[in-house]
Amino acid sequence: MGILYNIGIGCYTAAISVASVANAKARLWLKGRKALIERVESDMAQDRRPKIWIHSASLGEFEQARPIIERIRTEHPEYSIVVTFFSPSGYEIRKNYSEADHIYYLPSDTQRNAKRFVEAVAPRAAIFIKYEFWLNYLSELRRRSTPTYLVSAIFRRNSIFFQPWGWAWRRALATFDTLFVQNDISKQLLGSIGYDNVVVAGDTRFDRVAAIAKHRHPIPIIERFSEDSRLFIAGSTWGPDEQILIELINENRDIRFVIAPHEMDEARIGHIIASVKGGAVRYTESTDQSDFGSAQVLILDTIGVLSSAYSYATWAYIGGGFGVGIHNTLEAATFGLPIAFGPKYSKFQEACDMIELRAAQSVRSAEELKSWFKPLRDDEHHLERASLAAKGYAEKNCGATSLITEAIFASIK
Repeated sequence: MGILYNIGIGCYTAAISVASVANAKARLWLKGRKALIERVESDMAQDRRPKIWIHSASLGEFEQARPIIERIRTEHPEYSIVVTFFSPSGYEIRKNYSEADHIYYLPSDTQRNAKRFVEAVAPRAAIFIKYEFWLNYLSELRRRSTPTYLVSAIFRRNSIFFQPWGWAWRRALATFDTLFVQNDISKQLLGSIGYDNVVVAGDTRFDRVAAIAKHRHPIPIIERFSEDSRLFIAGSTWGPDEQILIELINENRDIRFVIAPHEMDEARIGHIIASVKGGAVRYTESTDQSDFGSAQVLILDTIGVLSSAYSYATWAYIGGGFGVGIHNTLEAATFGLPIAFGPKYSKFQEACDMIELRAAQSVRSAEELKSWFKPLRDDEHHLERASLAAKGYAEKNCGATSLITEAIFASIK
């Protein structure tokens, strides 16, 4: 399996090289890893403090890492924090994040890279977020007896760990001193293959969104745009999400909408502007003195604003559910917004929970979206029940960060 895995890593890197000819993300993936190991070795040689290494796949997982990073920074400033990302969509957005001392792409998981990276960083502890299982890195951490933790993880019966051919991944789990999981089902599944070093801690994103709600930033442009109107925010949307939203927008001319595309694709933004009957404006072309007139839609064509923007809204739609999976629903839930999203949500525990609580609903078409929205628009009692359910759920599930960081620091002192 080791030989096959290493061949697979080589083939994956080769495929990225081919894709980089036409794909911007692939080019960033390659560019960010050029001479990376040498840079890490140089940086680590100059920073003599003890290190904690935290790895996230992408931006969503980083939001789970962030409360832990900030707790470490506050309570243990003697540690140097090394953050790595696999994906450009995480690294490129957070490469200047001030609470980490060093931020890199994760070098490709070859045996040589894993040995050199772990040897250079020499982490006092390593923390992997949710579902990153790089076999060579985990093997090297295991060889060095580095305390290693998995955080906010979810396991499912059909995943590779529970298949007859998944022995290499089952062995990799032995690297982790503690597996902090989101739910009881994950703990039971891990117990079935002999792992009892499992703690049901929940999801650290609840702590992250609680901090956002407590310290939200005023957004004067959205304040001005939404004055005297109720606001519907659609966050992290893709093309299929926008298609059904446009129908909803055009049938609700007395409601104002904010649409925050997941990627700033000019063709898609142009399509939204052309399709909205009530008129649309761009955030980047507006000021807090703008006269929005009768414009019905504000396109949030910037980053770093969405999480606080939800505080101005009454309802939310979260994108991604017609693709690989929905984006962050908790940022909206913490402000008590009823939420709709597309059909691909089953891998997200919080989405399943909020549907059960009737704080959220999955929709497959514009008609289903309109059917969900109408009673929330017209019936204040119905809206209040859904809003309280969302906010209560977000508040109830805080606390994972304290549990995890206390356990980690107790073990590495």
